[in-house]
Amino acid sequence: MTAPLVTILDDEPEIRRILTETLEEAGFRTQSFSRAREFEASLKRVTPDVCLVDLSLPDTDGLTLVHRLALEQGAAVIIISGRAQVQDRVTGLELGADDYITKPFDPTEVVARIRARLRGGPRAQVQSGNSAQFSGWTAHFDRYVLEDETGGETPFSHAEGEVLRLFLESPKRLISRAQMQEALGGAAGDSFDRAMDVRVSRLRTKLREDPKNPRLIKTIYGAGYIFLGDVNWL
Repeated sequence: MTAPLVTILDDEPEIRRILTETLEEAGFRTQSFSRAREFEASLKRVTPDVCLVDLSLPDTDGLTLVHRLALEQGAAVIIISGRAQVQDRVTGLELGADDYITKPFDPTEVVARIRARLRGGPRAQVQSGNSAQFSGWTAHFDRYVLEDETGGETPFSHAEGEVLRLFLESPKRLISRAQMQEALGGAAGDSFDRAMDVRVSRLRTKLREDPKNPRLIKTIYGAGYIFLGDVNWL
């Protein structure tokens, strides 16, 4: 089995060296880049399993890049940044990042977070297939799109896909925030809870749900969420 590929985008040579050595010792393959243009050029040739992205880049805005990656790539996106404010973390997660690690960091924590993403994300091997039908929709997890009954397609991000797949694999069952945190990884706390709320809200919008009375994804206040549709995996 080929080892998972992790790409590192950071303009600090020492950070790239530490991450490369630690990840390769842990059994991962790596590619590292100091500029976003080199990083994005590599994505045209190969899709990594996980992208580690610094926000303070010399040639592009890191948050814009994270948002584009979340929508266009099948890889998990983990921000590694010196920006430690809660709002920075929340913004990064709202824009589609799967996790947020602040500098300075313990390299072994980065390894643990990556392994959590690979275990929990839609790219992990699971018993269900790559597409699921429910309530007039088909979710294609191999292409990250929702297809309606007319064939129209709406893209969703990797982070949104994690939540959607979690719902579709456990329909008509309460999924608590603690269960979501365990399944999806990331540090528990207000920023994680808000990120989950944002992902659910975006999924509801893409599923054309009434925000005041959603019929598919119900919020059970103080407990979690329940997905009410019947699901057929293809």
